[in-house]
Amino acid sequence: MEKVPRVGEGKSGGSRAIILFRFRSRAVFVYGFEKKDLGNIKSDELEAFKELAKVILGYSESEIANRVAAGALIEIKRQVES
Repeated sequence: MEKVPRVGEGKSGGSRAIILFRFRSRAVFVYGFEKKDLGNIKSDELEAFKELAKVILGYSESEIANRVAAGALIEIKRQVES
């Protein structure tokens, strides 16, 4: 879980993000919430995210492309400045 600061408030007044990540491969943002609304996720939710990570991070490139084309996933690419 990653803490995400809000402009002018720092990390203590920020948000949290759940990101499924495989080193040097891909990162998938799956959930975000304001810390003021929810302090943390529950242990059963953490386990569900771990199971989801096994599924999504196991997708092949073609499975990812199919799910993006179907609208089930949204791909966000980093712009490279020239």
